[in-house]
Amino acid sequence: MTQAATGVPLIDVSPWFEGTDADRAALAAEIDAALSRVGFLVVTGHGIPPALVESVRARGREFFALESSVKQRYSSAVGGRGWLAIGAEANGYSEGTETPPDLKESFIVGAEGPAPEGPDAAWYLDNVWPSETPELQPVLEEYLVRMKELADALLALCAQALGQPRDYFAQACTNPSWSYQYNWYPSMAFTGTPAEGQYRIGPHTDFGTLTLLHRQPGDGGLQIDIEGEGWVDAPHIPGALVVNTGDLLARWTGERWKSNRHRVLPPQDSSPDEELMSLVYFYEADPQVMVEPFAPPIGKRSDLPSVRAGDFIRERYDAITMS
Repeated sequence: MTQAATGVPLIDVSPWFEGTDADRAALAAEIDAALSRVGFLVVTGHGIPPALVESVRARGREFFALESSVKQRYSSAVGGRGWLAIGAEANGYSEGTETPPDLKESFIVGAEGPAPEGPDAAWYLDNVWPSETPELQPVLEEYLVRMKELADALLALCAQALGQPRDYFAQACTNPSWSYQYNWYPSMAFTGTPAEGQYRIGPHTDFGTLTLLHRQPGDGGLQIDIEGEGWVDAPHIPGALVVNTGDLLARWTGERWKSNRHRVLPPQDSSPDEELMSLVYFYEADPQVMVEPFAPPIGKRSDLPSVRAGDFIRERYDAITMS
């Protein structure tokens, strides 16, 4: 395990799965320190096979290579299931900044039933699987099973990091909403020259508990706004995951842990042919769960009201939707 004093820390989480109780306690303390300082980790030892990741990415490339008229058959609203074209989102709006639309296409799947009655059923829609890329569904479903298992394990680690029983967060994640996005960032040849203030994804924070990201390095890649350091390029370690705390978990911890701003830079003049693809798994909680923030001494604040998980996250989706 390696903890950096600046930048994004690199942490090996394999002791959580195969170490002693003392190893797990040391790892939990390291996680607490990292999420308190920056809210982002580069995680190794997570057990997701690199070959599976590359297979998932290859199937995504097959989908995005389809003609726009074909992809349009699977078009979705933000927060739904299916394809989002360039122009659907502007993530900067989530923090009140008016920005041009984000320069990305996405393909989204998410949690399916059993769905509760009422408005929470909107979190458990049927997924849409393109018939033109039949190999996408089986490989992505295999990957998503592994990602949910990992997210649950990391939340157990987070619970221990806060001095709670390991099943503390699991009790709120018996039927969680979650979503997965392929984010495809086309080259400048596809997008044209970016407008002033336009990004592949504008500055924002994530919404849920944890985000698990398999990314590719690039000149127009991920940056994180770290207090005292400014915008820092996210390090890329082959096979590693970027893991970050979302707004809901930051609220849950009484703002002990950060939900940090980040962005994906636009295509760069120095690399006009660069195109990247990210695999992003957003983990949340049961939508009906009331999140009671930790007060001091665990949390930093005692004045944060409770929030209903589904309502809290829905408000954020609505903010980034381009009408």
